[in-house]
Amino acid sequence: MVFVVGSLLALASQGLKASQEKNATDKKMMSILSAINIDATRENAEEMYNKYVIDSKIISGKDLSANAFDIDIKKEFRDKNLSVSDRNYPLYICEKDGDKYYIIPVVGTGLWGPIWGFVALESDFKTIYGATFDHKSETPGLGAEIKYATYSDQYTGETISDTTGTFKPIIVVKDGSGSGINSRVDGITGGTITSKGVEEMTTRTLEVYANYFKSIN
Repeated sequence: MVFVVGSLLALASQGLKASQEKNATDKKMMSILSAINIDATRENAEEMYNKYVIDSKIISGKDLSANAFDIDIKKEFRDKNLSVSDRNYPLYICEKDGDKYYIIPVVGTGLWGPIWGFVALESDFKTIYGATFDHKSETPGLGAEIKYATYSDQYTGETISDTTGTFKPIIVVKDGSGSGINSRVDGITGGTITSKGVEEMTTRTLEVYANYFKSIN
């Protein structure tokens, strides 16, 4: 009886693990696509991903030959034994309506835990076409607002480098002066630490990609 119960539990655990992994994969595909304004669902995530993502690569890190999609940048960010230079930086190349976009994953820390997102650049390698952010445990109505378009849409049209290709960060301000000023976005009222967390993770990560794009142009 113990053997039978144990076997059934093992089978159930394996089945649950496979389902959880599939859900995580679908969610990641959906998040990547949302950076270029493609609303995929769990039912069609893989189909839509294969339709729009035409290539992916790792531009810097210790595993340049690895599958970019398989890189867990959240895990690498948490690994204190992994040097910054050894972290892998995936890049997803997409094509939509005849135009190419370059999607960059970002990860950092908010007030209460991890925050992350995807930033899509236009074919000039510097203008932001779209961005999407998410979190694990930020405060509802405050820091958790980073996941909504009212915040992330501010990044559309911003640029991550100047005319020479030199990186320039996008600063989060809390005085309401971000609207209409290049390289500035408004932070979330009452969510300063989370907003600054987004600033830190985009600055730290986008600089790596800006330098990469400058080197290939």
